[in-house]
Amino acid sequence: GKWKNKERVLIFSSRGINFRTRHLMQDLRTLMPHSKADTKMDRKDQLFVINEVCEMKNCNKCIFFEAKKKQDLYMWLSNIPEGPSAKFLVQNVHTLAELKMTGNCLRGSRPLLSFDPAFDKEPHYALLKELFIQIFSTPQYHPKSQPFVDHVFTFTITDERIWFRNYQIIEEDASLVEIGPRFVLNLIKIFQGSFGGPTLYENPHYQSPNMHRRLVRLSVAAKFREKQQVKEAQKIKKTGSKVLIKEDPTEVVFETPSEEKPVEIQLVKPESKPIVKDKKKPRKIQRKKQKKLFRTE
Repeated sequence: GKWKNKERVLIFSSRGINFRTRHLMQDLRTLMPHSKADTKMDRKDQLFVINEVCEMKNCNKCIFFEAKKKQDLYMWLSNIPEGPSAKFLVQNVHTLAELKMTGNCLRGSRPLLSFDPAFDKEPHYALLKELFIQIFSTPQYHPKSQPFVDHVFTFTITDERIWFRNYQIIEEDASLVEIGPRFVLNLIKIFQGSFGGPTLYENPHYQSPNMHRRLVRLSVAAKFREKQQVKEAQKIKKTGSKVLIKEDPTEVVFETPSEEKPVEIQLVKPESKPIVKDKKKPRKIQRKKQKKLFRTE
């Protein structure tokens, strides 16, 4: 067949990403044979510069990973150069090497895309569905692709977030085995243009990571403050003034004071006792001597 759909996706990132983001980016490039790579973009550059980079690379779609504070990861999905574009907060990232799943699929094979029925109920989800189809689906008869369909990309909406999973199709019974990678996309905004422009949709359920960390700190501080207040209350209770109870006259009924004995001082020296000599003592000494003489003889 002839290669008609000339979709090309540029996958790259800004400087400051960690190792997990770098491995996720490499996994997406492996799963998408119609993707291209580029060097990391400087954080000082504006985002609309990406349109020129994509034009130089002859790409009409872009997946851009933006790192902030070395802990927050954002993903941009954009249609170059007219738009629309969507910004997501990426959470719960697990790469291929990290998961170590038993599943395996042919490198460069074309995937099936499975979407949650909720994508057809809301207009902003319908727009995202079309964007996902154009970016993640491998064009038919692509030179780097294989003529097989042996894995599925699933996009599920749960808890106001989009969950991405990759499954292998087993030939025997058509059951699914997860391969990876996996991540969760929390939608922030959808823009009319590419990396900017008027805002088409803003997620009311979105909470920024800075706000989340601030609320966690406030909750910890509130617990600590409550413990300190309890300790202070206990301390005041222990050291507080005790209530004086009136004396009960019946408490001293059985207390009988002991009689005081007069102190006698002896002014005269006591008489000495007479010494009584033992009359039998010389006889005992004589017997001992006789016994010694008898033993020596």
